[in-house]
Amino acid sequence: QVQLVESGGGLVQAGGSLRLSCVASGSRFLPFTVGWYRQVPGKQREMVALISRLGNTNYGDSVKGRFTISRNNVKSMVNLQMNSLKPEDTGVYYCYLNSASEFWGQGTQVTVSS
Repeated sequence: QVQLVESGGGLVQAGGSLRLSCVASGSRFLPFTVGWYRQVPGKQREMVALISRLGNTNYGDSVKGRFTISRNNVKSMVNLQMNSLKPEDTGVYYCYLNSASEFWGQGTQVTVSS
């Protein structure tokens, strides 16, 4: 059973930075696409950033140029560096792993104050 554990959320002022981390266990990490989604109440979960096993990245339009995703296959870890944060970045951020099935972390809250 895959387990994904996020860390690094918190409260930050607009314009600030946060770094999210997610560690995977219970499965091989290298072959799979991993990434981050976020959700706010009343809205669908949206893709923030994905990174393939080869390091190819894909970002949501609203975060391009501000967020950077990276992975460490030795540590089975995926990170999300978030810069120039805006109040609209507020939400619960979920770690994601796509193997034969989709797996999700428990989520970590990010709050950006104006």
